[in-house]
Amino acid sequence: MDKNTSNLCEDAQFNAFYLKHIQAASNFAYYKCGDSDNALDIVQDAFSKIWENCSKIEFEKAKTYLFTTVNNLFLNKVKHEKVVLEYAKATPYIDQTNQNPEYLLEEEQFKQKLQQAIALLTDAQREVFLLNRIEGKKYREIAELLDISQKAVEKRMSGALKTLREKIENI
Repeated sequence: MDKNTSNLCEDAQFNAFYLKHIQAASNFAYYKCGDSDNALDIVQDAFSKIWENCSKIEFEKAKTYLFTTVNNLFLNKVKHEKVVLEYAKATPYIDQTNQNPEYLLEEEQFKQKLQQAIALLTDAQREVFLLNRIEGKKYREIAELLDISQKAVEKRMSGALKTLREKIENI
């Protein structure tokens, strides 16, 4: 490992890097998403990723890594919001005039618990689960779309279903 790679892992160097680039990264994220709270969340996540991977990042390339990470986190957030929106649209409308209030309440509670359980999945599991169950894509299509093996898709789906069963079984 060369000297420049290890510098970013030192607290003083990382703090200096953070202070030097926090404003520019925040502005970039705000430009991308238009919401200051979301922008700050994205930037903090990006700096966390840099800290977690500091030993793998060359100091000279850290700024590029930061902005690439901010951009990727923003794109992931947009993709997630799109999937959530598609899921909400896919939920069929039920004529609620003939339903009793107790049933409607239970149904609403189930939907909330399901959404909470889906939110607890890892990003990878959630993505595969929603692509398969909501968008109706086959494992092979998901593997090609995400540029991963079909076995990885199967493993993520298995983990997602296991987690959902555990979280929803007492409903």
